[in-house]
Amino acid sequence: MAAPKKKTTSISLAAGCVAGAVECCCTWPMEYIKTQLQSFRTVKGGPAPPFTGIGSGLAYTVRTTGALSLYNGLAPVLAFSAPKAGVRFGANTHFRNALADPDTGKVSMGASFLAGLGAGVCEATLAVTPQETLKTKLINLNMGLADGVPHLLRTEARGSTRAGSRRA
Repeated sequence: MAAPKKKTTSISLAAGCVAGAVECCCTWPMEYIKTQLQSFRTVKGGPAPPFTGIGSGLAYTVRTTGALSLYNGLAPVLAFSAPKAGVRFGANTHFRNALADPDTGKVSMGASFLAGLGAGVCEATLAVTPQETLKTKLINLNMGLADGVPHLLRTEARGSTRAGSRRA
């Protein structure tokens, strides 16, 4: 009997990206409402949010701006899903190779833990933080990726120039 074929990294990576994209599309409306609720938090005496939870937020958003507006801010998450998975899996493989025993090629449990930790740090730094920052800014602006990114580039570039001139 022939030995079973090993799964290739590229197939696993592609399957993970597809699964991540499907998961994002299914859970995004709740993430959108959660981010909106967090953005409504103000100091005492400020205006109250127009909804109080996920259910009322979904109903309010669909009633006021339409069902498709629940997907504002999704594009950056989808755009970052492949690089995010690539960074995670690539960094893990890199660290596992670097930490493997040079004689046997085996990776100890501790080294495996460190490889996963390093991969998580790389993923958070290179993919998750920029993705979450862009997502939150687009939701707060109530803009999609195509309109929001040029707007952010114009306004953020001006803001950082002004902030830099104040320090000088």
